[in-house]
Amino acid sequence: MKLNPADAIQDVQNFGEFGGVNPSISDSSTYTFMSAKTMVDTFEGNTDGCHLYARHTTPSNLYLGAALATMEGTEAANVSASGMGAITSVLLQLAGAGDHIVSSRTIYGGTYAFLKNFTPRLGIKTSFVDITKLDLVEAAITQNTKVLYCETVSNPLLEVADINGLSLLAKKYNLQLVVDNTFSPLSISPAKLGADVVIHSLTKFINGSSDTVGGVICGTQEFINELRSVNDGACMLLGATMDSLRASSILKNLRTLHIRMKQHSKNAAFLAEKFHEKGVKTVYPGLPFHPSHKIFNKMMNAEFGYGGMLTIDAGSLEKATILMELMQKKNVGYLAVSLGFYKTLFSAPGSSTSSEIPEDEQQQMGLNSGLIRFSIGLDNDIERTYKIIESCLFEVGVL
Repeated sequence: MKLNPADAIQDVQNFGEFGGVNPSISDSSTYTFMSAKTMVDTFEGNTDGCHLYARHTTPSNLYLGAALATMEGTEAANVSASGMGAITSVLLQLAGAGDHIVSSRTIYGGTYAFLKNFTPRLGIKTSFVDITKLDLVEAAITQNTKVLYCETVSNPLLEVADINGLSLLAKKYNLQLVVDNTFSPLSISPAKLGADVVIHSLTKFINGSSDTVGGVICGTQEFINELRSVNDGACMLLGATMDSLRASSILKNLRTLHIRMKQHSKNAAFLAEKFHEKGVKTVYPGLPFHPSHKIFNKMMNAEFGYGGMLTIDAGSLEKATILMELMQKKNVGYLAVSLGFYKTLFSAPGSSTSSEIPEDEQQQMGLNSGLIRFSIGLDNDIERTYKIIESCLFEVGVL
C-alpha cells in the first residue's frame, strides 16, 4: 500500500544523540577521520556515512533531504541555501553552452531573470511559452533543448501545469522535466506524475514561519550525486549550502506541514468563493471555472486541497496599493512578499516579485497592475477575516 506524502513524512524516524526525539544538530563545518585513506575515499565519493566538509554534506542536511525525498517520492534530495540556489544549480547542471530550455512564461521573477538575463551569458537560450498549451510547448522544442521547466502552480498567475502531459513530451524528446512545486507541497506530487526533478523553496510553506531561507532538489540518487560532485557538481561548486542549524529547524516544521496545508487550503477556498460571489475577479485553482481546475483535480492529493494561494484584481495599481495598506492597518495580514506564513501575506506582484518581467510581457501574459497575490494564513475564524476584507473592498471601491 502506497503512503500519501504526509504519512510518509510521519514515518521518517531519526533519533538524536542520547535518545533525543529530534536528531542531533551537526554544528561543524569540517569532519575528522580515523585514517587518511578514509579521507581520500570520502573525497572521491567512495564511502557512505562519512562527512568531509559542510559544503558537501552534513548529517543535519542529510536528515532534512531524506525527509523531503520521502515526501516527494524520489530516491534522494539535496538541500540548498535558498530556492534560487536550488533552481540555478539544477539548470546549470542540466544545460550548458549551446543548449536550450523551454520554460513556462509565468514563473517566479527571479527564475525568469536568471533564464532571460543571466544564462545567455553562458550560451544557454530559453523559450518562454504558455505551459498550459502542450502544442505550443512541443513546437518550442528544438534539437538543442535539454530541459522543460515549469511551476506546478505558477507564480503569480496560478496557471496549472499538466505534469502528466509535459512528462510525455519530455520522454518523447529525451528531455528532463524540472518542476518547481513551491506553491503546492503535498497537494501535488510531481515526481509521481512523471517529473524528473522537483524543486521547492523551503522558505515558503514547507518551513512556514518566515524565519529561514532554504531550497531543495529532489530527484534520482544519480542526479543528486552529480550535483554533489567535487569535480563538476553545481551544488558543490556554486556553494549554495544550507546551514545545519537551519536544516534542523526546517525539519521540525516539516512535521506539521500536513496540518498547515489543510488549513491554508480551507481558508483560501472559503475566501475565493466569497470573492467570486461578490463579483471580485478572482483566480484560485479550486474554483470550478479555473481553466485548469479539472487538470488539478486529476493530479491532486485531495485531502490537502488546492493550496493557499489566490489572486484578485483590484482594477488598478492605485486601488491595489490603497487596499493592501488598509488590510494591513485592519490586521488582515501583512503587505509583504513571500508566502506560507501563519498570517496572510499580500503584494502586487507586477511591481514586486514579478517586476523583473518587462511591463509589455506582463500585459501579454495577463499580469495586470491591479493584481494582488494573497498567501492565505492559518486564521481560525476565516469568516471573521472575510468580513474585514469585505469592508476594505467596499471602502476602496473594489466592491
